[in-house]
Amino acid sequence: MDESDTRTDHDPVSSRVVTAVEALLQVAHGPLAVDRLVALIETDEHVDRASVRAALDVLATRYAASAAEVVSVASGWRLQVRAEHADLVARLWADKPPKLSRAVLETLAIIVYRQPLARSDIEAIRGVSVSTQIIKTLSEYEWIKVIGHREVPGRPALYATTPRFLDDFGVSRLADLPRLPEIKDAEALEAAIARLGASSAAPQTSAAANEQPADEAPDTGAPGDRPLE
Repeated sequence: MDESDTRTDHDPVSSRVVTAVEALLQVAHGPLAVDRLVALIETDEHVDRASVRAALDVLATRYAASAAEVVSVASGWRLQVRAEHADLVARLWADKPPKLSRAVLETLAIIVYRQPLARSDIEAIRGVSVSTQIIKTLSEYEWIKVIGHREVPGRPALYATTPRFLDDFGVSRLADLPRLPEIKDAEALEAAIARLGASSAAPQTSAAANEQPADEAPDTGAPGDRPLE
């Protein structure tokens, strides 16, 4: 263990460090890593990684009985409203985030639980072609990225999820997602979609690939999303 992460009960964290960490979490637009918090605070206060981690523990306890919570996700720590209040808070904004279409959710679920894989692999599971717009939407959300290419003719891109996906779905690592049997059939795919759809909150970015809301009828073959021959 890094000595800078070690702290004893006889060395309590400064209340000023706790306040500083809380202030930064309250105004940050995204998760803040421990090292980033240290860098932001150390010019005004003597602080190290252990101090910041201790401050985060204090804040997690302090917010335990409140409407907000301090949580650790893939990219760091953030202060967020608890999930049970999401519908209430959403009323503050007239423009609601667009719902993800079933086609997008299916594609995302397959990538999440079978990554890394190529577009042809996704099509083989879904039974329909995957439109470029679907891949573009997931890429614009920064939920997927190309991590390499399969060494076969044409060298198709291999897709996997990103730290941003983990952040937006509130988990620190893929292992924290609900476990599923390997997605090979419609039943397993439905289970994966249910898990992702229940927790997804689409970022406020372009969502041109949302052919239809996820709670409407199944795919009917939108352009670029045709049944495979």
